[in-house]
Amino acid sequence: MNISVENPVFVHEDSTTQKTGELRLDSDIPMSKISSDDEVFLAPEMNAFGRQFRDYTDTNSERQKSVEHFYETQHTNQTLDFVQKMKREYGKLDKMVMNIWECCELLNEVVDESDPDLDEPQIQHLLQSAEAIRKDYPNEDWLHLTALIHDLGKVLTLPQFGGLPQWAVVGDTFPVGCAFDESNVHHKYFMENPDFNNPKYNTKAGIYSEGCGLENVLMSWGHDDYMYLVAKENGSTLPSPGLFIIRYHSFYPLHKAGAYTHLMNEEDKENLKWLHVFNKSKVHVNVEKVKPYYMSLIKKVRIFTIFCF
Repeated sequence: MNISVENPVFVHEDSTTQKTGELRLDSDIPMSKISSDDEVFLAPEMNAFGRQFRDYTDTNSERQKSVEHFYETQHTNQTLDFVQKMKREYGKLDKMVMNIWECCELLNEVVDESDPDLDEPQIQHLLQSAEAIRKDYPNEDWLHLTALIHDLGKVLTLPQFGGLPQWAVVGDTFPVGCAFDESNVHHKYFMENPDFNNPKYNTKAGIYSEGCGLENVLMSWGHDDYMYLVAKENGSTLPSPGLFIIRYHSFYPLHKAGAYTHLMNEEDKENLKWLHVFNKSKVHVNVEKVKPYYMSLIKKVRIFTIFCF
């Protein structure tokens, strides 16, 4: 897989940062305080458009029943051994080349069975995310690009890209090799996971050490970690927060519930502030109207190809 980048220019404008270089969150976005050990983290209750997402409370709907069945399968099968096998296989990045916009359009063939509120074409989701971020942070072009490409790894569900089952591509993500935190959605299904009762893996830190940094933690396999590998292994010049967003945007136990913070290092804590502003929108986007901007952004940072599977 190739990401070709020549002399990209990513700028962090003062409009979104303090003089110290720290992210300043918009004051009108409702935030919840989440305590974890000795620290307090802020997590958005809803996005900038006033809507709550990832709502699993309507248990009587057919959509919710389907989502619950998805998580039963995912939680049972996402083991440490499985993750290591997938990283070895898909870390080769040796199957296909495709440019960014072609991949965005191809993503429309994917239906995410894990998301209770995603009922629109995938390209709409990508552009809704990107346009919401662009509205709130107009000068952070790296963030717009991050939003555009963050879900492209979902093409792994398609036959031409390996045809992985949905539970191995989409859904909330979580660390493997340590105890499954109760904040994980439908936690009860982890009891069927072979790692659940393994004494090596069922303690709070498991095979890791506190403060080791999330980059040293194995996450459940899916489109997040895959797209992160694509960007990292091909020398992407996205800044650290951009790579963090790509890899952990589905890590809801962390950025929604404040779980697993004992594994974070200082860089993770700084990057998490950017992930907290990265939320979905349901405002319809005219694809053809906004396409020229994103094509110019792709050209500006000279990313000509993105996937070589």
